[in-house]
Amino acid sequence: MQPEIPFLDLVTPHVELEEELLDVVRRALHTARFIGGPEVEGLEREFAAFCQARHCVAVSSGTDALRLALIAAGIGKGDVVVTVPNTFIATTEAVSQAGATIAFVDIDERTYNMSPAKLREYLEANPNVPVKAIIPVHLYGQMADMDPILELAEAHNLLVIEDACQAHGAEYFSRKHNRWFRAGSMGKAAAFSFYPGKNLGACGEGGAVTTNDPEIAKKIKMLRDHGQARKYFHDLEGYNGRLDSIQCGMLRVKLRYLEEWNQARRSAAARYADLFSGIAGIVAPYEPDWSRAVYHLYVIRTQDRDGMQSKLAQEKVGTALHYPVPLHLQTAYSHLGIKSGDFPITERVSAEILSLPMFPTLTPAQQSFVASQINRTLTIS
Repeated sequence: MQPEIPFLDLVTPHVELEEELLDVVRRALHTARFIGGPEVEGLEREFAAFCQARHCVAVSSGTDALRLALIAAGIGKGDVVVTVPNTFIATTEAVSQAGATIAFVDIDERTYNMSPAKLREYLEANPNVPVKAIIPVHLYGQMADMDPILELAEAHNLLVIEDACQAHGAEYFSRKHNRWFRAGSMGKAAAFSFYPGKNLGACGEGGAVTTNDPEIAKKIKMLRDHGQARKYFHDLEGYNGRLDSIQCGMLRVKLRYLEEWNQARRSAAARYADLFSGIAGIVAPYEPDWSRAVYHLYVIRTQDRDGMQSKLAQEKVGTALHYPVPLHLQTAYSHLGIKSGDFPITERVSAEILSLPMFPTLTPAQQSFVASQINRTLTIS
């Protein structure tokens, strides 16, 4: 009998790193350094270097990272922030919680990320809308096409805040600068999530902001800690958004393995691509030559997505949907007055996407079984 193939294996890496992770807990217990201190500072220094950014500030979640980045960049009431409807709601929650207004543009049908052409259309068609910032989402572990987005931002005097919550280590080749950039190093600031299932995941909640702007970093450090410039001296009203030292220490352990894990994901994605190359009815992920994706998720498209997901479940193959209902059609945003059909590419994609098993220890045999069951499902239907 074929054993279950999970959508995500979070047990194996933690068992393999068990002693290193427990050492982090022991150090915290023996020193009582639970908040702040060398583990937090070490993670911030090391993750900034990993992202090729000058500064990193650890915070309590990816949502807080994006919200605090927006606030620190001066985004607030009366401002409009443009992003995409094909993302998790945390992207837009952060905009609303910063006091700004959400505006959407549609995605590119091949990359599933923000379409620079649609962004240009929106900005040119709405010259009187007080747009202040753009949030490109590096979805599924692949960076958005940043060159044209940054050019549009510069032309319209807008800030770019990267939502890199799924893109730890993803890279983008800038044709303008003729070199590769890491996610988190191209915008005014960038938000990362360390939710456990991410390529770099904590053993709980966590997030970080990266930036090349020392003033942004300084302000986020205050915002995450009740607005304190130093203890009990509050320069502004802030939040409780710190990331504790145990999570930071565990993330430091895992960060040492992230390049290896990302390469394993890329290898698994290449195997999937080979397996699906001869299967009609499947649209595999598209990776442009300017992208080095890290495959946080491996997302295919197929017409009878729900039927395929059901049949794979019968064969004990784990799958997921990212995301079945676009944000502009969510009840939470009904007040925006957006209707079905306003963002046709996102709506079409959301009805067809299916996330397949993807994790560093995924084996060729497991992938072959997944592909054979998908082929069998398409043949039967």
